[in-house]
Amino acid sequence: MSEVKRRKGKSRIAFPEDYCVVDIETTGLDPSESEIIEIAAVRYRNCKKLAVFSTLIKPNYHISSFITGLTGINDSMVQDAPNISQAIMDFYEFAGNDMIMGYNVNFDINFLYDNLLQCHGIIFDNDFVDVLRFARKVLPLLPDRKQTTVANYYGISILGAHRAEKDCEICNACYIRLRDDMKKQNGE
Repeated sequence: MSEVKRRKGKSRIAFPEDYCVVDIETTGLDPSESEIIEIAAVRYRNCKKLAVFSTLIKPNYHISSFITGLTGINDSMVQDAPNISQAIMDFYEFAGNDMIMGYNVNFDINFLYDNLLQCHGIIFDNDFVDVLRFARKVLPLLPDRKQTTVANYYGISILGAHRAEKDCEICNACYIRLRDDMKKQNGE
């Protein structure tokens, strides 16, 4: 499916007040070979947390020790979790028409897009904002712009990072700080 041109929504450089922060955990980096094992989405209205969607997903294959070490998610945790078909539809219904926000969000959107299309024939075309783009602009001197590095720079706790819901919260906190710094840089 990687060769297929995705008809995703548009990447926006915007500071929305109403949006849905999304994060996934996967068994690898390639949507055509790897599986989603966790999806979280946090809906914000006026930049305030309104609702949370979070689910583990039972993959078709064993979760590697590397992924368990990174995320803390193991085979026994997902044993009774919904399959991707159910979980992706639940996520899609939760996200609705919201602007999607995330950190390096193209990664997440590609997995979500491919799975939604494969399981239900639905094109995921919500517009999106990538917080990583703001970090590159606002914090060019950091050694890297990983979400945890940006969070540490701003004094945002990263305890629990690499679990989807916590990563959504870290992303949102980084977004607010980066947005405010970008507005200051632009004299707003």
